[in-house]
Amino acid sequence: MFYAALKTIHLLSIIVWVGGMVFAQFFLRPSVAPLAPPQRLRLMHEVLGRFFNAVLAAAGLTLVTGIWMIGRVAKQTVQAGGNFTMPIEWTIMAALGIVMVGIFGHIRFALYKRLSRALANADWAAGGAAMASIRVWVAVNLSIGVAIVVVVTVGLAS
Repeated sequence: MFYAALKTIHLLSIIVWVGGMVFAQFFLRPSVAPLAPPQRLRLMHEVLGRFFNAVLAAAGLTLVTGIWMIGRVAKQTVQAGGNFTMPIEWTIMAALGIVMVGIFGHIRFALYKRLSRALANADWAAGGAAMASIRVWVAVNLSIGVAIVVVVTVGLAS
């Protein structure tokens, strides 16, 4: 039961993170494109600020639950007399998940901060450049997230 709860939290956190990136890239960004830079950048700043707070929680929950589940399976395997070897799909998921967290950290704590400074100074060109960088790195993280989902659900040995 505890493992099922951890897995549910893990999956819901990933849905929030990856789903939010899909929404931002394919629905929000194109919808605000016609707005003038001051309005577009302010709106995106507000939306992304809320989203990044949610992702901060989701990323933390994903890491904690993932580590806990791997540790639990490893412990049970060893206690049953077996030899635990993490499946390649789990290894890929864990490694790429850590990469995603690192990229998110760059987006949230460097690029978003740059966007905030540009807005505070009404520097729309710098704000646009910061948003362009955020968009690129969100696309990279979204691609990695989708790759993880495919590897884990389809597998590599199939």
